[in-house]
Amino acid sequence: MKRIPLFVACSLLVFGSAAMAQNKVNTKWHCPKESVSHKLDVGDIPDHSYVILQGTCNATSSDSGFAEKTATWTEFREIWKASINFHGGQNTTMDNGDKVYYTYGGSASTDITTPFSNKWKILSGIGKYKGIKGSGTCSGKNYADGSSDAECIGTYSMGK
Repeated sequence: MKRIPLFVACSLLVFGSAAMAQNKVNTKWHCPKESVSHKLDVGDIPDHSYVILQGTCNATSSDSGFAEKTATWTEFREIWKASINFHGGQNTTMDNGDKVYYTYGGSASTDITTPFSNKWKILSGIGKYKGIKGSGTCSGKNYADGSSDAECIGTYSMGK
């Protein structure tokens, strides 16, 4: 009889610790038009090109427990007729000055009125965020002036 309560107590401790290890990411970003953009037409068919871009973003709101402040990003796109496949990296500066490094990717329409989404992963960090790992999604919209707004949500955990 005594083993059942001990097992339950141990299970609650283990599962409670695992749940507490998952921290939330919830940041809203505003990104002005990219500062660097190079487009190369492939030439095999019309509307097929490769583009590499760089830009910056500012967090307009962020959880106090994971206070993201600014980001620089580099992105590669393949444009094929009306669709875009993309992947990139984002270097995020946290409120305390430490850095968190992301990779992301997804697909989108060339129609800027269509909302976009992507999946991201946290690769690493420095300072307080050394050993960090995480994943999530972003969704947002583009504007005619080249800027965009996105909300990114997910979870992270701190490694050793």
